[in-house]
Amino acid sequence: MAMNYSWNWGVLLQPTGVGNEVYWQWLLTGFKWLLVIGGSGWLIALIIGTILGIMRTLPNKTARAIGTAYVSFFRNIPLLIQLFFWFYVAPTWLTPALQKWWFQELDPNTSAVISASIGLGLFTAARIAEQVRTGIESLPKGQINAAYALGFTLPQTYRHIVLPQAFRVILPPMSSELTNCFKNASVASLVGVTELISQTKTISEYTQNNIEVYTFTTIIYLLFNLVLIYFMTWLEKKLRIKGQIDGGGA
Repeated sequence: MAMNYSWNWGVLLQPTGVGNEVYWQWLLTGFKWLLVIGGSGWLIALIIGTILGIMRTLPNKTARAIGTAYVSFFRNIPLLIQLFFWFYVAPTWLTPALQKWWFQELDPNTSAVISASIGLGLFTAARIAEQVRTGIESLPKGQINAAYALGFTLPQTYRHIVLPQAFRVILPPMSSELTNCFKNASVASLVGVTELISQTKTISEYTQNNIEVYTFTTIIYLLFNLVLIYFMTWLEKKLRIKGQIDGGGA
């Protein structure tokens, strides 16, 4: 069968049969939705994960318990199941008016994008919460005690002393979480989002040039993630303070 395979590396330049579109435009549309889901999910994860990470280090037992419960719950349920929940189950809990808007008036792809973004964001938030907690707990305890001695309140201590240092410490592992967030966005294709993987599948089915199409998609993912890693590495060097525990003493 491999001997009969018809190679066509110009497959993305072929017309789709829909208007004047060519296949690379479908791939570009999928990449745009990937950016929307990954970016929205990352924003949700960063906000909620930071709050939960802080809660897990507070002296308040209730706050620590809530943070721990969240992390334990969302880290131990597969992402796909969480996406299915937000896409199929959660909308049925809305009010009748919101259900009518969600199921009848909202574009199906838009509702799928919203569900995927929420699911991905809440899943990734549990991982970021652990990174934030680790970063905070790695700081010398004496700094916090010194802040209290100087009259700082707890919020002031976290805002001006703890968090700026903690985020410098966790930037390297946060780079991995950022790339994972965008890679995990590909799962959204299973709830109907026409993102990059979904478009790749469609193009490969239409053209039967599976190897070429998936090769192009692989290159897109590789280049995009390399750009993200480069940006995070640049940010890490930009924020590095010599002599700090983030390894910037050299």
